Amino acid sequence: MKKIIFISFLILLTLCGCSYKSNETVTLNVYNWGEYISDGSEESLNVNDEFERYCKEELDMDVVVNYTTYASNEDMYNKIKSGSASYDIIIPSDYMIEKMILEDMLLKLDFSNIPNYEFVNSAYKDLFYDPYNEYSVPYTSGMVGIIYNEKMVDEEDTGKWDLLWNEKYKGQILQFNNPRDAFGTAIYSAGGDVNATDVKVWEDASQKLKVQKPLVQSYVMDEIFNKMKNGSAAIAPYYAGDYLTMYDSNDSLRFYYPEEGTNIFVDAMCIPECAKNKELAEIYINFMLSDEIAIANAEYIAYSSPLDNVRNNEIYIEDMTEWNENAMDILYPESVDFKTTYYKNLDPETLKLQNSLWETLKIDNSVEPWIYITSLGIILLLLVIFGWNFIIKKIRDNY
Repeated sequence: MKKIIFISFLILLTLCGCSYKSNETVTLNVYNWGEYISDGSEESLNVNDEFERYCKEELDMDVVVNYTTYASNEDMYNKIKSGSASYDIIIPSDYMIEKMILEDMLLKLDFSNIPNYEFVNSAYKDLFYDPYNEYSVPYTSGMVGIIYNEKMVDEEDTGKWDLLWNEKYKGQILQFNNPRDAFGTAIYSAGGDVNATDVKVWEDASQKLKVQKPLVQSYVMDEIFNKMKNGSAAIAPYYAGDYLTMYDSNDSLRFYYPEEGTNIFVDAMCIPECAKNKELAEIYINFMLSDEIAIANAEYIAYSSPLDNVRNNEIYIEDMTEWNENAMDILYPESVDFKTTYYKNLDPETLKLQNSLWETLKIDNSVEPWIYITSLGIILLLLVIFGWNFIIKKIRDNY
């Protein structure tokens, strides 16, 4: 259903003069989540190609968008923190933006280059992670829920987080392959606070994830798409927008927000401190907020848009409803009867604890204990045999 939205008129932008030579090619490095932009596949509009065309025709600039992806906020953060690569645009989640601001890893934006910021709904301004709206421009929003295959899961088992711990579905359950979201599922299921600093909350959640581990087929991020589309897994916690993408390939998939509560998030466009093309990056951000581009993007990635020029567009609403009759209710629920919480930036000690517990979880019992014992026994036996043969050979050589 994802169709091309043709650009019928020039996108008007308020721009400062660009400080680039007209004959040089500028590379804009964009670092984003996987499956998170309208890229020309499945008859969609390639928004990066459109930006390159816009720069050539309207700014007389040769621009190449070098677009690469990451699987988690933590992967992105570690890559930038290491200094191993330079990016002009990144799109982290709220709590990671908060962390990067505190660590002076982001540049303040010049909003004179981003006049389309006026389209951002007021509900997405002045939020905790960027209270003065200086470092970020909202890209998408959403909530985490549970995706399940109605042909493989009994309806009476759905509704809560405990579906992820149901032994009936052993080997058919997927879990997040990032610590914040994985621990979130365990903490929410216990009715806890995902931003808690109490060690016991995290240790209890870790224990709950250890109990779940034998039931888990695999820990995934982008790998979830193929597994849920082709029916090789039956249950997975994931983001609402991605559910709609998977549904497009498998209409047996269903979705719900667990009644105990869930995470609400905002992913936003930011410019890292290492950026080499700040002004061009701001022009890119503004371009992404313009009507045709923003609608094309929202339809392709299927996440909730924070932009009024998208949310109120009749064609967008019709297209999303045609895609899935429940799409607008999933993406823009008028009211919710469950608790929603933003992830906050964890203090260093709590973050260290979370990461340590996660590493232990991923290592522990990855191989059954009897395999370790048997392997060790074989190694010791081989060493004894080798040592004995060596001694016998030495004795014979001496005679």
